[in-house]
Amino acid sequence: MRVMITGAAGMLGRAVAAEFASREAEVIALKRTDLDITDLKLVRRVTCCEKPEIVINCAAYTNVDGAETEPHLAFLINGLGPRNLAVACREAGAILVHVSTDYVFDGNKPGAYSIYDDPCPSNIYGNSKLWGEKALSVNTNTYYIVRTSWLFGPGGNNFVMTMLRLGRDEGKVRVVNDQTGSPTYTVDLARGIADLCASGCYGIYHITNQGSVTWHDFAKAIFARKGLSVDLTPCNTMFMGRPARRPQNSVLDPFPLQETIGYLLPTWEDALARYLG
Repeated sequence: MRVMITGAAGMLGRAVAAEFASREAEVIALKRTDLDITDLKLVRRVTCCEKPEIVINCAAYTNVDGAETEPHLAFLINGLGPRNLAVACREAGAILVHVSTDYVFDGNKPGAYSIYDDPCPSNIYGNSKLWGEKALSVNTNTYYIVRTSWLFGPGGNNFVMTMLRLGRDEGKVRVVNDQTGSPTYTVDLARGIADLCASGCYGIYHITNQGSVTWHDFAKAIFARKGLSVDLTPCNTMFMGRPARRPQNSVLDPFPLQETIGYLLPTWEDALARYLG
């Protein structure tokens, strides 16, 4: 099996490449400098040349606040990029896997969001990711859209590493306590993506580690796991003064993941324990 991964230098891209390599797939790992997904001609040429059976798009503009001031760039990468990959995959007869986000929802629902809930982003980043989902789906039929959330894992900057650095360097941390979501370990997500690709059941899926937590309580669990004594103070999102609005609830309902691949990902607590050792 030939698998082409875009954004392969990122935290998730590395995990996906490692997972498919462990399954003896022939992995074509492309960094941003190897393939600009916003260039349709280049995407077509590379896809035609490499002849992948599966293309996994881990490339994304992920600066949620930055998107508010440079929306064109966010829509170019998160919207036009997936469309270009979809066109190229359709022409090459390849399956496309696109990684999306919990931020396609506004966070006003009291319970977990299912794949049947209508997306309603509350910021430009979320809108750009939703645009990518829609542009992709009208340009190819053989696709998986994987929405996920709160990623952490080796090989990249993430909330866990940021908290540990701040806790050790400053000993005092303020973290929002009015946003709830599901932390997701890139190693577990990569395994889920690989098994989903083998299912042949195309469509939209929500893949996160099980369970939910606020950012504040996630930080508390991180410090407890490492035995750090940190002055951890809860605050509300308004206090942080961020440009982009965040959803208060972005928990994703995994149905029908278990019915498709036979299992759900482990809990986020289990994932955090494995990550931190």
